[in-house]
Amino acid sequence: MITENTNIEAFAIHIVGSKAEDEGYSLSKSVMEVDDEMKEILRDYFLLSFKSDELYNFYHDSELSYNEVCDYVAKIFDDSSQLFEQSVNLTKHLYEKSSHPNIKSGEFYVVLFRDCEVDGEIVDAVGLFKSENKDTFLKVKRDGENFCVECDRGINPRKMDKGCIVFNHERENGFVVKVIDNTNRTEAHYWTDDFLHIKQRQDKYYNTQNVMSMYKNFVTKEMPQQFEMSKADQADLLNRSVKFFKENENFEMQNFEDSVIRQPEVIQQFQTFKDTFSRENDFEIPESFDISDSAVKKQSRAFKSVIKLDKNFHIYVHGNRNLIEQGEDEKGKFYKVYYKEEE
Repeated sequence: MITENTNIEAFAIHIVGSKAEDEGYSLSKSVMEVDDEMKEILRDYFLLSFKSDELYNFYHDSELSYNEVCDYVAKIFDDSSQLFEQSVNLTKHLYEKSSHPNIKSGEFYVVLFRDCEVDGEIVDAVGLFKSENKDTFLKVKRDGENFCVECDRGINPRKMDKGCIVFNHERENGFVVKVIDNTNRTEAHYWTDDFLHIKQRQDKYYNTQNVMSMYKNFVTKEMPQQFEMSKADQADLLNRSVKFFKENENFEMQNFEDSVIRQPEVIQQFQTFKDTFSRENDFEIPESFDISDSAVKKQSRAFKSVIKLDKNFHIYVHGNRNLIEQGEDEKGKFYKVYYKEEE
């Protein structure tokens, strides 16, 4: 996303209050003027928090042109001299969406970046950021022959509350958008849903994420209802799927079914489940696509191959299914585990 030439061309700052508290908004008079050192600090503050490869597009239920943020940003791309005018429109729009009683007031930044990278192309980008939380900072000053300590409140440049980067790329699809929201509360949806109104971009990250999630639901929820299987069998199926995604660059549905699921009757049930999942979640499952390594890494964390035995033991199954056996005797149910070395 950031190249060695990425820089801030211009930006504006306004204050947006809580509409629920009738706080209103406070508009600045013009774009900000800062030196190159401050621009570099701000560039890192605005951009370095975007770690995920998950991408989005603006959308609207009726017509894309009705998406206010998409329209205002497009006007900045068309004429950069409009940045301040459109920043005012964006501020007013954000205020109208800030009606939840828990939303905090904060600084709202609209920034024009030059020379960002997306999909291997160098493009301009518009950033929208809101800082709501303040940290306490200590400052040590010399007072004659002694020192004194003072505290102040301000924005931590290493902590981004809410952010959005809109790349001037794929305009016809609602641009390519990156989003960050570190509030993790119910009212946080006003940023992504109410203000930005975005949906996940249908790319290799999207396909990888959704197919892995669909398969996990099949193994953990559908299969136990249709087939007699142990937790160890479930763990083995999950492990084989993660291994498949990690070892292949491309996903082919038939190859996945043959090498991971294997049993014809289970494959048939999987295909039925897949069609139902696709229909209920409005997600078209492609027969083939490029695999996203970052999506695999993220989804793998949810593939917990753990067998929980009462409240006494947890067995983590990472490898060979044949090295674990299940049985029952006069003492109760048991698992037998084979190994070569103990650490």
